[in-house]
Amino acid sequence: MADNNIEVTVVLPCLNEAETLAVCVTKALKSLAELGVVGEVLVSDNGSTDGSQSIAIENGARVVNAPIRGYGGALMAGIDAARGRYVIMGDADDSYDLSNLGPFIEKLREGHDVVMGNRFKGGIAPGAMPPLHRYLGNPVLSWIGRHLFRLRNVGDFHCGLRGFSRQRILDLGLCMPGMEFASELVVRSSLAGYSIVEVPTTLQPDGRSRAPHLRTWRDGWRHLRFLLVFAPRRTLVQPGIALATIGMVATVALALGPVTIGNVTFDINALAYSCLALLVGSQLVLFGAFAEVYGRFEGIVHESRLISWTKWLRLEVCAAIGLALVLLGLIGTIGALSAWGSADFGTLDPHGTIRLVLPSATSIAVGVVILCAGLFTSLLTLRKSARLISHDTQTPEESDSALLGV
Repeated sequence: MADNNIEVTVVLPCLNEAETLAVCVTKALKSLAELGVVGEVLVSDNGSTDGSQSIAIENGARVVNAPIRGYGGALMAGIDAARGRYVIMGDADDSYDLSNLGPFIEKLREGHDVVMGNRFKGGIAPGAMPPLHRYLGNPVLSWIGRHLFRLRNVGDFHCGLRGFSRQRILDLGLCMPGMEFASELVVRSSLAGYSIVEVPTTLQPDGRSRAPHLRTWRDGWRHLRFLLVFAPRRTLVQPGIALATIGMVATVALALGPVTIGNVTFDINALAYSCLALLVGSQLVLFGAFAEVYGRFEGIVHESRLISWTKWLRLEVCAAIGLALVLLGLIGTIGALSAWGSADFGTLDPHGTIRLVLPSATSIAVGVVILCAGLFTSLLTLRKSARLISHDTQTPEESDSALLGV
């Protein structure tokens, strides 16, 4: 619970950090004292068995137990228990410069919600970061994060030294218990429209004799997976639109006859794959829309960022579009059956009927998918619709329209 008399809480997640914890606590307390900041150091212990808890208390820190195991679990417990208006999180391995907290506090006082440290601007000492992390892992993941979430002012996505407004971060409801918590914090802050800035910081070799908790490939993949899942617009919607558009244009063209480009002629085989592209592209777009709608109603995505056309994913609209496509496909199917009947249901020229059968079958399939999309979207919004209806006198149709912004 926040204390109006405390401005800054330095949160240090801890799991068996007896070798370096004392110096980290001492540096943080000294930095706060030199800056004239009323603050505290909070050690969020994740089940240490090496006496870290006693060391923290002896050196002036407050200790809380973090029942959820993992980096994120420890930080969530520490942020929840912090008494300061602002929180600065750092590692307890003496790799980050906890003696220089001034730039973070200054930016927080200016009104920024999140202040990220940038080790590449501040300086990375020799041996402080493995070459694989320094030249591949961090730059690649940071580049992906910047482009997926348009965070061009964040150059070091995974710096463990960062500050933020405690209440603003609590409002996000962060939930990742592992190392991907670092990505979740900055991504969810960006999606919520928070103000994010960077300040230079340094990285030194840590003072531990044991191996770090970080696992290169496992934790790297978890960070990447999180970034991709939280960017459905760029990972699903945009590729889906491109694929569906190509598929639709190719299907229409090839349904009329072979298409020759240069010395290459595209015919029935190409038509089959163009129909597949149209179907798969449509599904990618709809899955991306589901993710956006779900993110909106779970508070993950800020309302103003919701894709405008997802507001039309109501059951009535999807049913109308889906049934129209199914009807169009059935008309084509009837035409194909009529052609077959005129030949006494004997052998047909596949190059002729298949040009009608494949697009017709695809139209039916896409229609059914869109119809089901309306049902699924209604399911996603059902719980919130019920809450709205219970609080006012709107009809269910009006509440559904209000929820989807229509």
